[in-house]
Amino acid sequence: MTSPQGASGPVQPGPPPPDADSAAARRCGLVAIVGRPNVGKSTLLNALVGQKVSITSRKAQTTRHRITGIRTLGATQFVFVDTPGFQMKHGTALHRTLNRTVVASLAEVDAVLFVVEAGRFGLDDAKVLALLPPGKPALLVANKLDAVKRRQDLLPWLQGMQERHPFSEFVPMSARKDADVQRLFEILAPHLPEGPWLHDPDALTDRNDRFLASEIIREKLFRLTGDELPYSCTVLIDKFEEGERLHRIAATIVVERDAHKGMVVGAGGERLKRIGSEARQELEHLLGVKVFLELWVKVRSGWADDEAHLRSFGYE
Repeated sequence: MTSPQGASGPVQPGPPPPDADSAAARRCGLVAIVGRPNVGKSTLLNALVGQKVSITSRKAQTTRHRITGIRTLGATQFVFVDTPGFQMKHGTALHRTLNRTVVASLAEVDAVLFVVEAGRFGLDDAKVLALLPPGKPALLVANKLDAVKRRQDLLPWLQGMQERHPFSEFVPMSARKDADVQRLFEILAPHLPEGPWLHDPDALTDRNDRFLASEIIREKLFRLTGDELPYSCTVLIDKFEEGERLHRIAATIVVERDAHKGMVVGAGGERLKRIGSEARQELEHLLGVKVFLELWVKVRSGWADDEAHLRSFGYE
């Protein structure tokens, strides 16, 4: 079989199609995950990354820092930014710092995942929606879809949401279902700019093990104290010694009042022991080594409303 001929000779083959190994074919972008407190942002981030990088709790305002999660699929690298839930009810220095983190994150990203509970939209959701920067793709993520009993009720709700903001996409989903998470990746990818990746393809987060240790301890603290303990407590890592088979970690739980200290310690120290035990088990799973964990509880009155204390505790 002969090659097709034209007036100027044989047809020359064109360039090969781009693939995942070609830098020219790559996409990479920063994606903010925003929404009111306790709407499922951290659960969604962990599902997108495929590993726990942000703590979860039913206590509102669990996320306090800008947590970056990274996932590379095919030719696209997604760099997710989990932000604190925007807080309007309290005016402490801590809450002002968290709100600044939200606004700064939105200014830097290429796309936004605006997370709401499917079928619900309240005043706190509206306050976050008002922060979305114009001109950037915003995807409406209707999370917790499995809690909606009548799916047909979502249509008028969706129409109302489109009137509130020109969303680029509408993604009904449950962050706990892998098929839904994979579909979100497919919908989001075209909205990210073409360009080189920012991180190694195997990277999952830009946070180090020391930071993740403090977050895991804080998660257990919130989970095991429930609604008893006020929001104003934090965890500081005093020592993080890495060994080939054993890591030694010492941490201080900081609370504002003596009464709060009693809540954390519990009768006979049992609650603090349980916090330490559950945190140690999860850290061993995360780090792949044995962990020796020491926990202390200290009172620092008014730390959550003191700018100097916040900076020394790592809040920017």
